[in-house]
Amino acid sequence: MRKIHNRSGKKNELLAGISRRDFIKYSGAAGGALLLGIHGGLAMSSQKSRVTFSNTENRKAGVASSLKALNLNPVKNKDVLIKPNFNTADRTPGSTHNDTLVALVQEVWQMGAKSVSLGERSYPPTRDVMEQKGVLRLMKELDVKIIDFDDLDARDWVKVKPKDSHWQDGFRVARPVLEAECLISTCCLKTHQYGGIFTMSLKLHVGVVPTHRHGYPYMSELHQSPHQRKLIAEINAPFTPDLVVLDGIDVFVDGGPMDGKRAKGHVFLASTDRVAIDAVGLAVLKSLGSNNQIMKPGIFEQEQIARAAEIGLGASSPSEIEVIPADEKSRQYRDQVVEVLNRG
Repeated sequence: MRKIHNRSGKKNELLAGISRRDFIKYSGAAGGALLLGIHGGLAMSSQKSRVTFSNTENRKAGVASSLKALNLNPVKNKDVLIKPNFNTADRTPGSTHNDTLVALVQEVWQMGAKSVSLGERSYPPTRDVMEQKGVLRLMKELDVKIIDFDDLDARDWVKVKPKDSHWQDGFRVARPVLEAECLISTCCLKTHQYGGIFTMSLKLHVGVVPTHRHGYPYMSELHQSPHQRKLIAEINAPFTPDLVVLDGIDVFVDGGPMDGKRAKGHVFLASTDRVAIDAVGLAVLKSLGSNNQIMKPGIFEQEQIARAAEIGLGASSPSEIEVIPADEKSRQYRDQVVEVLNRG
């Protein structure tokens, strides 16, 4: 099973010595709260969360420069699972751009990955979305295995039932995500008009929870709940991506997630902290001028961000985030966004 770490990289003591068999057992019972750290979250560190910032109009360059500036290699000799944004096949930022995905896969291979897989659950049938985007052919050419979460057996949707979450009876998570040796999430930068308010790395992981096609209507519960943004954050508790890459070249500043009012963000971000990268993404949206749901609340007052920080998923304030320019060209834009971030 994947090890769950706190922000300092230290293995969570609550999980030390727990086998995969015990993880599945506990995550299917009330004891799952112990594993998820819902009671106050994982232990936090004084170390700042690093978010790299690349000002670019080129996706291949954006992937390469943002990863280089992060200066880490979590993929070497690992079986890597990439989770994209394929909720639908709509034009970027409605879904992950094929150029971004190809560039990311190429970088992962060059960094020494042992294998690369692509795993997703879309709103329409997942394979239809991938075929419409041309992803199946591209991934075959790049020697990437497709894991269609629609094809998972019932036993491979693992029940997670944290005691203090806002889900009525917990939720299920795709086993490949929980057991990935190295998990990479790649997201877009956009607003969300159906209650999420914004879709970046936290919201991306709604795609690891099943739809009505897999039994209980989790997506209906999510979208009808007055706590929707908190539920989104809580989906992220059972796993931790080793890397998050955000494509903000094209942005929705209103509408979304499938279509909306477009703007040019001309930015790529990379981090290991989902909360930090979403906070910086919100600062980019504010700097571009967005809708009232983005512009009026403080960044760490947004429910997705606040709940994720509360349960220990990442940074809890701007002071805990270091935004690193990928190059000199990116520095001035980075400075403008950091000013917005610090104002909240």
